[in-house]
Amino acid sequence: MDAGAKPPVISLNLALQGGGAHGAFTWGVLDSLLQDGRFGFEGISATSSGGMNALALAQGWLDGGRDGARAALEALWESIAAQTSLVRWAFSTPAGATTQTLFGSLTRHFTPSEINPLGINPVRQVAARLFDFERLRREASIKLFLAATRVRDGQLELFDNERLSLEALLASTCLPQLFPPVEIDGELFWDGGYAGNPVIEPLIYRCRGRTIVCVLVQPLERAEAPRSARQISERIAELAFSNTFLRELSSLRTAQRSIKRTMALSWLGRRLKNVDVQLLEPGESLDTHAAKTRLDTRIGYLRNLRDLGRERTEAWLDTWVGG
Repeated sequence: MDAGAKPPVISLNLALQGGGAHGAFTWGVLDSLLQDGRFGFEGISATSSGGMNALALAQGWLDGGRDGARAALEALWESIAAQTSLVRWAFSTPAGATTQTLFGSLTRHFTPSEINPLGINPVRQVAARLFDFERLRREASIKLFLAATRVRDGQLELFDNERLSLEALLASTCLPQLFPPVEIDGELFWDGGYAGNPVIEPLIYRCRGRTIVCVLVQPLERAEAPRSARQISERIAELAFSNTFLRELSSLRTAQRSIKRTMALSWLGRRLKNVDVQLLEPGESLDTHAAKTRLDTRIGYLRNLRDLGRERTEAWLDTWVGG
């Protein structure tokens, strides 16, 4: 290879977990991968705030390649931080702990229509300004899969490129405590985190790339057991929002260990055996962050999470054999 030639692009598939403002950690991960320059992206499966990140990357990539994607991600999180409407706590919230406690109490005693009778949704405002859904459906080279939960039976629904829309994004980010379900084609949907957070299945069966990077915004393990009532409640919520992903990952790894020689000759056998799932998570770096910080959208806090995502990505790239 000539000294001035660029190395070949490494194709990655991404699974992006949702988690409110903690999605700024994913911002940092994506920003680092984009700046590195060695990586291309075949498919992105995303849930809730992960879906916002996925669309920003895809939109920016259309508008200006890697630099465009980095700029779009920055614009997304600056827009989230700039929200001043009373209900920005759907994706974000005022910083004061007293206000956060008040809103948390309201959701236990009132329905979404009682708390927010006008149906104001800051995600709609941000997404409508930043994302051209018609162009994404028509031109996006990255395969996108937004996860939502079907209210009727709790099943996972994946909105791919052909079905991308503002409503699909709102469905993926719809917290039932704060908003009424989103109706699409006669079905009602809630936040995708209840059915898959994130989902890796479409990246296995509908993409070809070997490496799937799962970007998680909450630690898989906690250094200390929860002790207070609040800590116990927060840990239960974390487990509820990640157990479908952990079961899916466990099933894949069991299948990989169980593949027999004859099955390995089939396309499915080869595909399952060759898939390399990498986990990129904040670890104990977020262990001291309470659940309420998922609602903290001060730009300084979001940038700190971005920087943490960049640090964790650079450390992972130093050790990943595929890189």
